[in-house]
Amino acid sequence: MRNRGDALELALYIALIIISFTLIGLVILQGRNAGLQNRDSSSIYRTKRGLEKTLHQATIVVAVVFLLLALITSLPIYGSPTPAPVGLAGLLGRY
Repeated sequence: MRNRGDALELALYIALIIISFTLIGLVILQGRNAGLQNRDSSSIYRTKRGLEKTLHQATIVVAVVFLLLALITSLPIYGSPTPAPVGLAGLLGRY
C-alpha cells in the first residue's frame, strides 16, 4: 500500500504532465494566430486584443505554474531511494 507521500508525488507528476501539454498547446495556438495577423508594415509592435491577449496571458500563467511544479517535484522531500552501488565498490560491498 502506498503512503501519503507517494500519492502526493504521483499527483504532482500527473499535474506536471497535464500542465506541460497545456503549455505546448497554448504556444502552438499563438503561432497559428501570428500567421493570421494583418501584414501591416507601418507598425512593428501592436497591441494584443481579444483572444490573442487572452492566449498570451494564459501562456504566461501556465508557464509560471509549470516552472513552480517543476521546482517542487525536483525537491528531495519525498525520500527518494538511495541509488544502488555501482562498479567495483558495489561488488565488493564497500559503499
